[in-house]
Amino acid sequence: MDERTVGLNELAQGLRPLVRGVEWFEGLAADEQFEVLRDLSGFCIQARATVEDGPESVRVAGIRPTHTPAVLITRGQLPAQLTKIINLPQDERVKAFRLLVALLGVADKRRRERFCAGGCTHAWHRFATGR
Repeated sequence: MDERTVGLNELAQGLRPLVRGVEWFEGLAADEQFEVLRDLSGFCIQARATVEDGPESVRVAGIRPTHTPAVLITRGQLPAQLTKIINLPQDERVKAFRLLVALLGVADKRRRERFCAGGCTHAWHRFATGR
């Protein structure tokens, strides 16, 4: 697993402060920001994120429910909405980043509790325990 993937998963699990993640994200070039949002979107799908995760993700992300990424995440057809979110204009990218990190965290937490409680082979589920 590459360093960026590890860092994003650690952000989603609350093992790194989101403010540091945002600072890192803001320092990236526009094409790199797009790649990060695209990767996060894919991770959210892998974690089996649902539209029902939207409101909690908005709360965790600390963005307003009226912000464009927040509105999109609660509209249904999550894969299509994620595509719209990662393609938002530059001035929406930090909000999108915060939201997708939160969505990954919410979905992955549920997945760990339901499917991985007895152990699993997901490397990113061993960050907190060091196993």
